[in-house]
Amino acid sequence: MDRWAYENGVELDFSRRGTPTDNALAESFNGRLRQECLNEHLFLSLTDARSKIEAWRRFYNEERPHTALAWKTPAEFAQEHGAQANFQVPKKVGISTS
Repeated sequence: MDRWAYENGVELDFSRRGTPTDNALAESFNGRLRQECLNEHLFLSLTDARSKIEAWRRFYNEERPHTALAWKTPAEFAQEHGAQANFQVPKKVGISTS
């Protein structure tokens, strides 16, 4: 990961051990992803994992209401505030293991 970050101009900034409050938003999302998706499915292959995680991502952004958004979905919130809801799959980033 360090090599990929260096080659792509990405600065890694790790949270201090035992301080999840350093990045509470990411930690909250990670917990939801783990609880609502990763712990609920058995992944039979990389393709199966991608499919199931993509289905959860769409549900999370397009159907699941969020308390922080006054019980709206992120797509509804973006549309209501004139933002272009762009929840398309991000482009694949090649990661070299060599």
